[in-house]
Amino acid sequence: MAPPSRPPRPRRFGASMLPVLLPLGVLILVAVAVGSWLQFTERQANDTVHTVGSGAADRVDVVATVQSVDAAGRELVLRVRVVPRGSLGEEEGTAPTEDLSLQTSMATLSDLAFPAHERLAPKDVQVAITGGSIGDYPFDTYRTDLEFWALMGGEPVPVRMLFSNNETLFAISATPPSSGEEAVVELSLARSGSLLVFAVFMMVVMWALATSVLLGAWYLTTRSEGVVWPALAWMAATLFALSAFRNTAPGTPPIGCVMDWFAFFWAESIIALCLLVVVSTGVRAALRADARLAQGLF
Repeated sequence: MAPPSRPPRPRRFGASMLPVLLPLGVLILVAVAVGSWLQFTERQANDTVHTVGSGAADRVDVVATVQSVDAAGRELVLRVRVVPRGSLGEEEGTAPTEDLSLQTSMATLSDLAFPAHERLAPKDVQVAITGGSIGDYPFDTYRTDLEFWALMGGEPVPVRMLFSNNETLFAISATPPSSGEEAVVELSLARSGSLLVFAVFMMVVMWALATSVLLGAWYLTTRSEGVVWPALAWMAATLFALSAFRNTAPGTPPIGCVMDWFAFFWAESIIALCLLVVVSTGVRAALRADARLAQGLF
């Protein structure tokens, strides 16, 4: 008599999921590490302070910080804080000893004047930017230049500029002159890495949604399922949700930009066409079914 066979041992759920969870965990760790590195490098670039100009003891320091960039209006807002050093200032540089006039380059829309012995307050000035087009969003680039020189009591005085960027939607690189003794920098503006990654991700999502709707429409039309209302509701919701999703793009891109022509317009067209095809095919299938039913009754 043969011994009774043993029942198969049940497979442990944790052991069966381990080959899936382990690569997934490694992938998450790699993604977080890469994201942390990208965020750190971008923050370091924004925290960088570029110093150009004179290093004399008696000078005027100009702390210039970009607050915002209006690509559509082709200008940036620059916050300027002036600090006279040495014998040119009083009360630890909070006020000039004589009338101070801070003159700027042609790209800056106004010069600055500060009365003698009065407390210096930061001021915002507009700077025109040139080159590029906002229609190239998110790959648009611009350039401009900053230049400061100062007159105190009608006489020129040395100037040192400390430039930095607080605009998170743009990465700004500053190129000083070769001499190094002038308070001049040439600025190159491009969309920040975070914005660029998010905009490209949005385009990929748009194409993915359009592809999913296309596959769903192909399945419905080839199966002659009739009018499938849940599927039509999903397609219509995707059509309108995609417009709202597009409007969440940072930097308020104008209609007709690169992102629209690369993804949004085509995705909307595909979804709308699929919706029409599914409706027309479903209605014809439903009418044929009704006709067959009527023939069977009579």
